[in-house]
Formats: sequence, C-alpha cells, structure tokens
Amino acid sequence: MIPSVSTPVVHLELHTGGLARARAFYAELCGWQPEQIDTRHGSYIALDLSRRLGGGIVECDAERPVWLPYVEVAEIGEATERAGRLGASVTLAPREGPAGWRSVVATPAAGEIAFWQPKR
Repeated sequence: MIPSVSTPVVHLELHTGGLARARAFYAELCGWQPEQIDTRHGSYIALDLSRRLGGGIVECDAERPVWLPYVEVAEIGEATERAGRLGASVTLAPREGPAGWRSVVATPAAGEIAFWQPKR
C-alpha cells in the first residue's frame, strides 16, 4: 500500500562519538542552540533546527557520525512491519518514550530511517 500523503520528516538526530565537539560545531556553524533534556531514560541534546523540524544529538558508539531522519507515521507497528516486508531489517523495534513511540529500520541500499508516532 502506497501512502496517500507523503510522510514528513519531523526530526533529525545526529549519532556521534563526539557529542561535545558536534554540539560546539553546529552551535558555531549554524547557530543551533543546544538544550539538554533530562529524562528518566538519560539525557538528550535537543536542537531547534527550524519552525517545523526538531533535532538532537545522541552520543553513542557510532563508527562515524551519521544523521538519522525521523518520519511521522500514524501507526508505528504497521510502518515498521511494512518496511520489513519491503526488505528492511528492524534495528530498533517499536518502543515507547516520554512523547511517543519510535522504531528504526535499515537496508544496505537505503540506509537507516526512523519512524515516529507521537502521543496524542
């Protein structure tokens, strides 16, 4: 089934092993002011990229820094399953966070993409 409306990118997240350097670089280069968000699951550096696009920086053991786009979906489980039927592997099964649910899928040719279903 092809979506009747295009799926919007709503968030860009940088995965890096050098959070402090990335944070300083983008603040200086683009004027993106980082805001540390503390949750019971850990901390997160949020970035206000534009009026319609949120962002963030996550420190992790990434082989190299990589941007992960999040697209908003109506049903996280269905979107994740559909990606699997199209040949993607699920690298993060749907899981709930404070503001919604997310999952991540990947293919060798198309890279990674995350799905986001906000709580209403």
